Amino acid sequence: MPEARGEEVEGGGPGAGRRTIRLLLVEDDRELAEEIVTELGERGYEVVHAEEGEAGFALACRGGFDLLILDRLLPKRDGLSILSGLRERGMATPVLILSALGEVDERVAGLKAGGDDYLVKPFAFAELAARLEALLRRPLAAALTRLEVGPLSLDLISRQARRGERVIELLPTEFKLLEYLMRHAGQIVTRGMLLEDVWHYRFLPQTNVVDVHIGKLRRKIDAVGEPPMIHSVRGAGFMLRAPS
Repeated sequence: MPEARGEEVEGGGPGAGRRTIRLLLVEDDRELAEEIVTELGERGYEVVHAEEGEAGFALACRGGFDLLILDRLLPKRDGLSILSGLRERGMATPVLILSALGEVDERVAGLKAGGDDYLVKPFAFAELAARLEALLRRPLAAALTRLEVGPLSLDLISRQARRGERVIELLPTEFKLLEYLMRHAGQIVTRGMLLEDVWHYRFLPQTNVVDVHIGKLRRKIDAVGEPPMIHSVRGAGFMLRAPS
């Protein structure tokens, strides 16, 4: 049986096996949003749409998205406020900002707030698709040498993990598993994703290897008395996130 320690988060997620790339679009222009959803749907993406900032922020915080497309100017909550809030929570999901504000200062502000790319309206859908593809490739070739999520840090050069001042000794598979979880911080990762991307299975056998390793890693990351960071997501998989 998988270990029950840690918080369980309600929610679903992509099934095991090959996944459809899931995008969250936060855009208040309904006509443009419908065009984006249709265009990207025809390219094989699954797009969830939110029309205003608070709803978009709530959906993003639930995780399970491979990339966020975020309008700069939104009702109820500004796009940069959403972006800053997500980065403060340790969410590393790539974000493409859409905006009618094309001035250099505006683009710089978006990137400094944590955006990964900035696309000025109006735009060609071919360019939107190309930028999405580039962002979705980026984590696989990321040049980062240090990952940080809240108090948790992972040095990819020295291969040392720390939670605050506490050094965490990891076995090689635990290190790879933690790196994957940190690169997908704030997102739901399924057992199928982990079997494919960490263990490199080309098919998905019936095995509890993921649950066993998650249990061992959780005992090292979430020491007694510390707020949990590795959470079980009922019916979906797991999520690593900074303590709230």
